[in-house]
Amino acid sequence: MKLATLKDGSRDGQLIVVSRDLALAHLASGIATRLQQALDDWNFIAPQLEDLSATLNGGKARHAFAFDPRQCMAPLPRSYQWSLAGAAAPAAEARSGDAWLGAHDDAFFFDADAGIDLGAGLAVITGDVPMGATPEQALEGVRLLLLVNAWALREAPALPPPASAAGPVAVTPDELGAAWSGGLLRLPLASHVNERLLGAPDAGQGPDGGFGAVLSRLARTRGLRAGSVVGAGTVGEAGAADATRGFGSLADKRAHAAGSDGGAPRSAWLRFGDRVRIEMKGRDGQSVFGAIEQTVTGPAAAMAAADGAPPSAAAA
Repeated sequence: MKLATLKDGSRDGQLIVVSRDLALAHLASGIATRLQQALDDWNFIAPQLEDLSATLNGGKARHAFAFDPRQCMAPLPRSYQWSLAGAAAPAAEARSGDAWLGAHDDAFFFDADAGIDLGAGLAVITGDVPMGATPEQALEGVRLLLLVNAWALREAPALPPPASAAGPVAVTPDELGAAWSGGLLRLPLASHVNERLLGAPDAGQGPDGGFGAVLSRLARTRGLRAGSVVGAGTVGEAGAADATRGFGSLADKRAHAAGSDGGAPRSAWLRFGDRVRIEMKGRDGQSVFGAIEQTVTGPAAAMAAADGAPPSAAAA
């Protein structure tokens, strides 16, 4: 099944079930109001959500409505944990999960010279994973997969990482068919900057052992609670994938270019007004998670948004 969170003026939004083709949605309020509620009691609530999903996909849901990803928050707007543990990372990078950006929310930055960069990748949302879980046991704790943009400030490493963005729809592993294998989703993940393709590397070229190994490594020192979000790093990390397919970040593109010709990186970092699009399509050509579409926005818009003004007014 596919789940999303509709904006309703609250911090955590309203849980909805989305059709497989991302055309229709249905409120899940009669079952669970928030995704965290479903994760906390997954064995009881998930089957009810699956029944609603089957009804929706069968065209028999009486109160279905058109799905609009622009009206969605991140599927899990506030997560207890958000960690990145990519193939190139010696240790997991803990990030703040208290304020995820929605797929169509502007990304606000105060310094255009901080090395603003996207970070296209995948993450899993877990149930409870006990301390000491093996990779096989840890993989059983995966409840949902998520498309992410782990924004980064490459020229300001002393600053905390910016808020990350999530694709509009979270997807259960059984929805992915044969593409989900060995704890990896073996499909290309395409990233565009200002409508130009940055890359479409295979997300299946991820960390050895897939998400099972990543989660097991995290669980060596403590258990993971339901609602933890764990990412496998940026797709196409330098040295971790076939560079001919491109990259999921400007940092990896710059590193590859510098290593290839021995010169200085030629790709500039993102600037205010730049647009980023990240999307994964299945073997049937349909979008799996919906797209992340964000605009890099400067200080004036950030301050206005903090005061409650519409971002579009701030940018004018």
